[in-house]
Amino acid sequence: MIVTVRNDGPLIVSIPHAGLEIPEDIAPALISPARARHDADLYVDQLYAFAFKLGATLIRTTTSRTVIDVNRDPSGQTLYPGQFTTGLCPRVTFDGDPLYHPGQEPDETEIARRRAAWFDPYHAALTAEIDRLRDLHPAIVLYEAHSIRSVVPKLFDGRLPEFNIGTNSGQSCAPELAHSIAAICAEQQRSHVIDGRFKGGWTTRNYGEPDKGVHAIQMELAMRTYLTEVPAADWPPRYDDLHAAQAQATLRPILSAAIDFARTQ
Repeated sequence: MIVTVRNDGPLIVSIPHAGLEIPEDIAPALISPARARHDADLYVDQLYAFAFKLGATLIRTTTSRTVIDVNRDPSGQTLYPGQFTTGLCPRVTFDGDPLYHPGQEPDETEIARRRAAWFDPYHAALTAEIDRLRDLHPAIVLYEAHSIRSVVPKLFDGRLPEFNIGTNSGQSCAPELAHSIAAICAEQQRSHVIDGRFKGGWTTRNYGEPDKGVHAIQMELAMRTYLTEVPAADWPPRYDDLHAAQAQATLRPILSAAIDFARTQ
C-alpha cells in the first residue's frame, strides 16, 4: 500500500524501505519472514513523522523491500558497478543470505507482476506530488529517507558514519543544499559524509533535475543514530523515543534547511 500525506511546503520526504508487509502469496516461497524483514529501514516512517508539521509531504510504501525494492533501477541495472548490492526483487540479504527456497526465486514474469503491483504505483504517486508541488513552488527538494545497520561487512568496510548524504556525485541537487546539510551535521558534531558509500538510489538519480527545479538528495542514517542496535539473534531492536528525539534534533534543522533552500531558489 502507498501512503501519501500531502502538504504544501516545497519538500517531499520519500520513505521507500520502512515497510514490513509481505503478501500471503509470496510468503511461502521465503526461507524466513524474519530474514525477509531484516534489511528494512526500521521505524524511519516514525522517525520522520514530525516533517509534516514543517510543511513536508510524506510518501511511503508499507510493502517490504524484499517483495520489490522501489528504490532500484527497474531495468535491473546495478546502481553501484563493481560493488555488492541487492536488486529490484532481492534474492539475498545485505549479508548475502538467500531469501528464497531453492527454485522459488521470482522469475521475469513474477518480477513484472510485482513491478506493476507495487513499484509503478509508488512512482506514480511520487511523480504526482512532484508535479503538484512544482506548480506551487519554483523549486522543491525531494528528500529520500533511509537507514541501515551501522556495520554491514558485505556492503562497506568498518562502521558507517551517522549521516550519509547522497547527491549522485553532485548531479541530483545544487551543491549548496548538500553543503548546508553537512554543515548542520558538523555543527552538532555528527559524523557525516557526502557521496561516500551511498550516493543515492534510483529515486534520487531519476528525479533529481536541479536545472528544472527538482533537487533530490538521499539521507542514509546509520541506525545507531536513532536506536540501540542489537545482535542479529535479538533483531529487531525496539523503537526508543528518547534516542529518536536525539536524532530528530539534527534532522529537524536539516529538513528546515531544505525548505529554506527551496524557497530561495
